[in-house]
Amino acid sequence: MKSKNKKAMDYFLFFFTHFIAFLTFVFFLIITCYMLAKGIPHLKLSFFEFKYTSKNMSVTPSIFSTIIITFFSLLLSIPTGIFSALYLIEYSKQTKRIISIIRIANETLAGLPSIIYALFGRILFVSKLGLGFSVISAALTLSIMTLPLIIRTTEESLKTVPKILKEGSFALGVGQVRTIFKIIIPTSFPGIFSGILLSTGRIIGETIVLIYTAGTVPQIPCGKNFLFMSARTLSVHMYSLSSEGLHLNEAYSTSVVLFILIALINFFSNLIRNKLYFS
Repeated sequence: MKSKNKKAMDYFLFFFTHFIAFLTFVFFLIITCYMLAKGIPHLKLSFFEFKYTSKNMSVTPSIFSTIIITFFSLLLSIPTGIFSALYLIEYSKQTKRIISIIRIANETLAGLPSIIYALFGRILFVSKLGLGFSVISAALTLSIMTLPLIIRTTEESLKTVPKILKEGSFALGVGQVRTIFKIIIPTSFPGIFSGILLSTGRIIGETIVLIYTAGTVPQIPCGKNFLFMSARTLSVHMYSLSSEGLHLNEAYSTSVVLFILIALINFFSNLIRNKLYFS
């Protein structure tokens, strides 16, 4: 009787998971087709001019701003997140209460809504530190926002490294630092890289944080003081066009450009990950 119930449950879970996967794919296909059908017909050369005007609604400054802000955000959050996770897993004593408090705080920060980070960045970086609406204010705020995600995913990846690999390395007389960089990090790299990709997607798709910290000026940050210039990313550009109610077609076109940018980032990221992991 128990075996029959178990088989019935197995069949139910099998069909249920496949149904959910199919449903997810269908919704993804519907949204993608709708977005492409609405946006592609309105893509034109003037939409990609370097200078934004009220006539062309150029998306090029937003593309450059998105890449620059994403780069500096990850530049700050990736090393901090990975080394923090390494400390929690490899160096700290897991029984210490302070470690459990750090993990609880990290989980709490990971679940905070974006508006909290937006207000924090607006008060601290824009106002108190006098950085103004700028690329650096946005990068600092976004790096803090994505830090808990990178720490969490890196921790889980480090836990999957077999102990026999570390013990074998120590038995051969290899130091802990060398073991970390030669054995532990390469072995857990796919999981760490997945966390970085998730953080990248969250940064690119973020809107409210960037409105509060980077501003909405549609210009390409350039020159010696480009870090202190205001900028408008693709998500903010799309929000600005749609909120005005006068340029919905350009907003759909911006969503197509954003979709293509994310697809390209994921494609090349997977190539890099596979090359590094299997080399």
